Amino acid sequence: MANAPRHVLALVTGASSGIGESFARALAGRGTNLVLVARRRDRLDQLAAALREGSGIEVEVLAADLTDDLGLANVAERLSDDARPVDLLVNNAGFGTSGALVDVDPARHADEIALNVGALVALTHAALPGMVARGRGAVVNVSSVASFQPAPKMAVYAATKAFVTSFSESLAEEVRQAGVVVQALCPGLTHTEFQETAEYTTSTRPEVIWQMPDEVVAASLAGLDKGRVLVIPGAHNKAFVAGTALIPRAAKRKLAKLVQDRT
Repeated sequence: MANAPRHVLALVTGASSGIGESFARALAGRGTNLVLVARRRDRLDQLAAALREGSGIEVEVLAADLTDDLGLANVAERLSDDARPVDLLVNNAGFGTSGALVDVDPARHADEIALNVGALVALTHAALPGMVARGRGAVVNVSSVASFQPAPKMAVYAATKAFVTSFSESLAEEVRQAGVVVQALCPGLTHTEFQETAEYTTSTRPEVIWQMPDEVVAASLAGLDKGRVLVIPGAHNKAFVAGTALIPRAAKRKLAKLVQDRT
């Protein structure tokens, strides 16, 4: 059956909009029950009600700020609950900051690292032991094509995503024999609230290289069904990553700065 559930219960962070919301809708369409996590309780409640009515699934709402110790602990505790096991974790929550390092408030970058790296590691750490013990499960860590190259004026964001990709690929080998899949999802430019939050100008980027969140999620889930560790949605993004791998590092840095200076 095309719509048979691959997972029983998924927890999705950053589920109130963008890629996270698309994950929630796509998984609901597969019959997967959900735990939705984000800061904005009102949006989560609206989404949960729509998914319950439209797909007949069970949906839990867990409002939490993952840069806050208590919020992170509450979500980690939910992931560790063996009585209500989560067999798919989607670590989607994250944000970026545009601007030269010297011009950005250090507190913002600290929150960015805490969310993009610290929270992702903590939640993965909470989820994996139960998955390994049960011999099944999956973790999708949302990274970026920015993880494969330097990004002047978004240095912290690119560095956090480089961590996510490396971390995910390493873990994938650690748990592969236990029947657990870890995926690094590396989208390129995607129409979400990310650009507004990051104050990132995209007016010079042609529409043809943009994707919609649903396209990104479809690629992720198709890859997950096949056990793929690294998923780069879109032929243009695959070509970009392959091309940058052939460029000497010094030239890559200069080219990245030239592109950023023109945006």
